[in-house]
Amino acid sequence: MDVKRIPLHDIHKNLGAKMMPFAGFEMPVRYSSDKEEHFCVRDGVGVFDVSHMGEFMVRGAGALDLIQKVTSNDASKIVDDQAQYSCLPNDTGGIVDDLIVYRMGEEEYMLVVNASNIEKDWNWIQSKNTDGVEMEDVSDDIVLLAVQGPKAAETLQKLTEVDLSSVGFYKFTKGMLAGAEMIISGTGYTGSGGFELYIPKEHGITVWEKVFEAGAEFDIKPIGLGARDTLRLEKGFCLYGNDITDTTSPLEAGLGWITKFTKEFTNSENLKKQKEEGVTRKLVGFEMKEKGIPRQGYKLLNDEGEEIGEVTSGTISPCLEKGVGMGYVKKEFATVDIEIKVEVRNKQLGARVVRPPFVK
Repeated sequence: MDVKRIPLHDIHKNLGAKMMPFAGFEMPVRYSSDKEEHFCVRDGVGVFDVSHMGEFMVRGAGALDLIQKVTSNDASKIVDDQAQYSCLPNDTGGIVDDLIVYRMGEEEYMLVVNASNIEKDWNWIQSKNTDGVEMEDVSDDIVLLAVQGPKAAETLQKLTEVDLSSVGFYKFTKGMLAGAEMIISGTGYTGSGGFELYIPKEHGITVWEKVFEAGAEFDIKPIGLGARDTLRLEKGFCLYGNDITDTTSPLEAGLGWITKFTKEFTNSENLKKQKEEGVTRKLVGFEMKEKGIPRQGYKLLNDEGEEIGEVTSGTISPCLEKGVGMGYVKKEFATVDIEIKVEVRNKQLGARVVRPPFVK
């Protein structure tokens, strides 16, 4: 399979980024160090190029009905210029993908999906599109920049007449910024505030350059996927392919808040039954009590050394300077402050179940 390149690929190469294949794309993983880039976002402002993400437009009289059928959340509750986190349940109790639904108008929506699942999600939604609702894959036409951190608004406000203070969390607007019309969205994957800019591809380079000029006084930096992972994990945000998959239920993953049984959707009857009967395992957060790095696939154990689950995501938290992670455990161990162990290189290291976010 050929690895695709994002539109600003050459810019990242010229900045000295370490480029690696990720989700079918050659992506910048880091420019300096994950730790330096992590704190750049937590304390100031950084820019992620996440143009590998997928965007589908869904239009017409049946647009909402199709979205209601394929997503777990209730999209009828959002209004124009509002976004909603949701997931695509499959027919067997797992998750096809998680996504964000943007309501552009009464009969127009944008679905933002994970890069590794673009083709999979498109085919899945089309398989449920029995009424021939108009869909368009615009993924290749958009440069998506995530400008994140406490100085993001101050940086971007220099480049637009849009009052960014009015673009709240999971709200968005269409407007001019850095000389280009785009979608300015109050979303992100870092937990440090900021915006995501959906930019027509032909304006991507210019906008990138102007954003960095505007953020120079705040020591703005480009940020790679390495820091994106430590940032999201400190906040307990799920990553598709790790913490949620085709075999994990949204209820097991703690996503009951986006699983609304006020409507019917794919596999809703079985998921409702699971909610009533209770799950047998749950996704939990944990902090290491001993020195060690939890990694995906490591075993989680009880005090007697018996396996009770496994790590789905783990890292050293730059802010806490200790190991943190998430993983599925038997439900009786899914209680805050329960002591567990993580098997790290044949050593059983102590850990404690906590409720994310790890960094408040």
